[in-house]
Order: sequence, then C-alpha cells, then structure tokens
Amino acid sequence: MKEPSRYDQLIEAVFFAHYEKGVESFEFQRSEIEKYARELGIKLPKNLGDLIYSFRFRTPLPQRIRASVPKGKQWIIRSAGRSEYCFAAVRIPSIAPNPMLVKTRIPDATPGIIAMYALNDEQALLARLRYNRLIDIFTRVTCYSLQSHLRTTVPHVGQIETDEIYVGVDRSGAHYAFPVQAKGARERLSVIQIEQDFELCKHRFPSLICRPIGAQFLAQNTIVLFEFGQQDDAVRISQEKHYQLVPPEEVTPEMLEEYRRSVVPDD
Repeated sequence: MKEPSRYDQLIEAVFFAHYEKGVESFEFQRSEIEKYARELGIKLPKNLGDLIYSFRFRTPLPQRIRASVPKGKQWIIRSAGRSEYCFAAVRIPSIAPNPMLVKTRIPDATPGIIAMYALNDEQALLARLRYNRLIDIFTRVTCYSLQSHLRTTVPHVGQIETDEIYVGVDRSGAHYAFPVQAKGARERLSVIQIEQDFELCKHRFPSLICRPIGAQFLAQNTIVLFEFGQQDDAVRISQEKHYQLVPPEEVTPEMLEEYRRSVVPDD
C-alpha cells in the first residue's frame, strides 16, 4: 500500500475530528491543520491554503473520506469565511464536454509567437480565447478583458480567484460580467468555482448581468466553452459550444455556405 501523503493525513485528521455518521455538513478552521500537524509529527506545508485548494479543485479526497459520503453524493469543501471552510455532502453534476456536439471551425488569429511561448495549458487557453474573440462569438456580446487572475475576498465566502474576467455590452446597451474558469484537457471544471463566480459578481459587479463561462481544451486547438446559469438553487449548463481553431485556408467556401444557412436571425 502506498504511504498516504501528508496532505491526505492532515485532511483526514481534520475531517474525522468533526464527522459523525449521518452528518452531511460541518465547518472547520484552517488553523486546525497546524494542530494536527503537531500531533502527527508532520512537517507543515509552507502554504496552508494550498492544502485546502488542492482538495477543492485538483486532487480527490482520500478514500476514507470518500467512503463516508451518503450514496449518490460526494464531499466538497466550500469557503465559509476568512480561513474558515465547510465540508458538505452534495450531489454534483458532471461538467464534461459532450462528445456528440459538432465543432465550429474558426480561423486561428493567435500570433505565432504567443503560441510558441505560452507557459502552460491554462495560459495558452486564455490567450486563444482573447486573440480569437471566442467569448464574443460564444456570447454574442462585445467583450473586453478586464483582468486576468482576479483574486479578491468575498464576504461569507473568503478569498476566491477567477482566471479571467471580461465585461461586455450588447446592442441594447445592457452590461455583462463574464468570469472565466480555464482548464487544460486533463483537468476538470468545478461546480464550486462556478458558484464562487456568481458570488464574485454579486459582490464586485452587482449592476452587471453575470454569465459565468467555463473553457477547456478538448484536443489540439479545439476549445469547449460552457455558459452557466442558476436554477433551483443549483448551477446548470445553459449552453455549450465546441470551436476548432484552424489555419484560414481550411475554412472553405462550402463550409462558409453551410454556416450561413445555419444562422438563425435574432429576434
């Protein structure tokens, strides 16, 4: 058996200090990690916040914790304030690309030098969204990048980060906020991040219409975009499109004619 990582050992200690059978939510404080690190003789990670962030967005919780969840649900960690968190057993819908959707081919306008030197999948994805105006195309709103990696504190939630935020205006003059979460092909979009984007908009942009966006690489130069809404107090996918960035010469007259016929006039 593989030795549990120090992250696994610490989050298990915190979880089982509070968990009782039948309980589906409870709060804990980040300072508890220090307490259990001393008791277990584990060297603390330099960034305590990374331990929590890892289990919220990157790494599955240890098997012992996952085995305790009620059937049909899974444990998630939510922010509950500054340095405070909440374990909650919830039903989480899968945010995964639909393999049956058609791909819309878009002439790739990404500068070659940007494609050469993008340091990671997330950075490369955000650059392609920006240079190809895919947020505009997807939402049918004229959009502008306001800030990358916006990090802020939201009351009753704590510190949150959005990969990029766009603001936009439509032909009727309505203003929008588009928080964007970007993921590489091997990563997964998190419902928790989308929930936080809604809270971000309420706090920072209360007068704007909030339309959170999820972006993910599907394959080489193919990008999936999701738009999310809220219904019955839950995050839902309101639309999904797949865009394939190709050299301009691959967008043929026949393809353009097909796209022209498929256009549905606005009301």
